Amino acid sequence: MINQKAKRFKGIPLSVLDLAMINEGSNAGQSFKNSVDLAQHVEEWGFNRYWLAEHHNMPGVASSATSVIIGHVAGETKTIRVGSGGIMLPNHAPLVIAEQFGTLDAMYPGRIDLGLGRAPGSDQATAYALRRTLHSSGEDFPQQVEELRSYFSADPTARVRAFPGAGQDIPIWLLGSSGFSAQLAAQLGLPFSFASHFAPAYMMQALQLYHQNFRPSKDLQEPYVMMGVNLIAADTDDKANYLATSMQQQFLNIRQGVTTQYKPPIDDIDSVWSEYEQTAVAQQSEAPSVIIGGPETVRRKLEEFVEMTKANELIISSGLFHHEDRLRSYEILSEIMD
Repeated sequence: MINQKAKRFKGIPLSVLDLAMINEGSNAGQSFKNSVDLAQHVEEWGFNRYWLAEHHNMPGVASSATSVIIGHVAGETKTIRVGSGGIMLPNHAPLVIAEQFGTLDAMYPGRIDLGLGRAPGSDQATAYALRRTLHSSGEDFPQQVEELRSYFSADPTARVRAFPGAGQDIPIWLLGSSGFSAQLAAQLGLPFSFASHFAPAYMMQALQLYHQNFRPSKDLQEPYVMMGVNLIAADTDDKANYLATSMQQQFLNIRQGVTTQYKPPIDDIDSVWSEYEQTAVAQQSEAPSVIIGGPETVRRKLEEFVEMTKANELIISSGLFHHEDRLRSYEILSEIMD
């Protein structure tokens, strides 16, 4: 599950979550080039895995065809694990996902992760366009997970089998932002990744549920948790705070229900929000899972976050407008790894 070449921070590996953001004035093609370049750099810097997330109907996110991009990134790298953070399983027939990831694993054996979520990754109208029905509200997610896992079994008597996929050992993770997936991951004995970078209020409760209810399985003998972190590192605190205004504008747009391409940083963030919106975004920006600063600030806050959560791994999302700034943010992280 862990890339043997991965470096550690306080004994735990660090990974990358990429939404393949489309910058204002740019396009998806450039976004994919940036993703490949970042993946190649973080592989060299000793990060453990590189995950891409499924979203739809968002002009600022290019990772809708998630398995396609995973294959593209895996093909341009050599050792880093590549996977989904995650595939929104209710949007898909489990057999199709088994075949897609069976194919990826056949191409890049031992390097593919399959992270699964139950949210639509979109609005209701888009969910209907993807599924052609909304009979599933996510409550049948456990049955979908079990169906998917069955396609990876080596049972020769199964009436429907995935080729490629059958008999392949592809690590499955459950992702979540509440206690539902935490409990399911615990019951199934699977690794769990919590979206603390956008649901910090439920973080400690979900962790407690996972650890208290964990049942060892053939896949995992002890609980394993990877925590999501929004992190912006720069050479100084002041520069990091300036660069973070892109992320803050995104938080604001989400609250307002506005979908746009990713915005460049601005000098006066107070000019774009009301006092109420400022307070709401500040609560999100000041969560323990949002880390902004220069190298020493980042090191200290990461240490505090690891101590608080007892995470086994951290997966870092750095929402930076300029590609060179995003590279530098991850480079700073690599410099503070053991």
